[in-house]
Amino acid sequence: MRRFELALPRGVDEALRVLSERGPEAKLLAGGTDLLPQLKNGLIKPACVVDLSGVARVRTLEADARGLRVGAAVAARTLERDATTRTTYTSLAESGGLVGSVQVRNLATLGGNVCNAAPSADMAPPLLALDAEMIIAGPRGERRVPVADFFTGVRRTVLGPDEILLEIVVPAPGPRSGGHYLRHTPRRELDIAVVGVASQLTLSDGVCAKARIALAAVAPVPLRARPAEQALEGKPVTPEAIERAAELAVGVAKPISDQRGSADYRRHLVRVLTRRTLRTALTRAGG
Repeated sequence: MRRFELALPRGVDEALRVLSERGPEAKLLAGGTDLLPQLKNGLIKPACVVDLSGVARVRTLEADARGLRVGAAVAARTLERDATTRTTYTSLAESGGLVGSVQVRNLATLGGNVCNAAPSADMAPPLLALDAEMIIAGPRGERRVPVADFFTGVRRTVLGPDEILLEIVVPAPGPRSGGHYLRHTPRRELDIAVVGVASQLTLSDGVCAKARIALAAVAPVPLRARPAEQALEGKPVTPEAIERAAELAVGVAKPISDQRGSADYRRHLVRVLTRRTLRTALTRAGG
């Protein structure tokens, strides 16, 4: 591993100042479960690593009637075990419980999982299904970016080299809402998703008032299956409607074939996991 300078800012402004001074040669460190292996293997060679452990803003975890605020450095294990997240933002807690092993989850952060921008990131689909927004700080102040616009390609996001993801804000789903996240992996843990699907439903007056279905590992970026969502909204969520939505979700997927699974296998998994997550989301919403 190459030598690098270590910066230990005590607040957001100080961290931004380091990034402004060092530019692209600086990398941010939260949990380090992605960064450190990349450093060790020589995939990245930063001259400066900015450790965010002293920045309180990125460790926030607060919930109120409006929704949930999650600092970018909140650990996956924290979300997995947090009572409010498990009850109201269930798919996010479920995805946190699937990141690596328990030891990894105690370090791996929500911000790191999404900023690494792997197409298979487990915590991205629930954020898409929950209509989350990313709070980003930079030299010109803070800006909000919908999570659907955050990912721009494989391991690429809208973040500039002088910007920091501070928080993820998740609006409250509202009454009669339910969500679920599932993935398929060859192994039970310590593996990455061949396909991941998150579904979120809100019911009102016997019909689906709002539907969100998000897919991972089937395109360069995590993405929503909007035709499938539109097919559900305004209608009763019957078994036939769920089956139709699952078929439409397959049409959105643009998978590749690799050593972990063929494109056809991934399409099959999209259908199966969409069906299963919608059934569970419906039950959790009281349907």
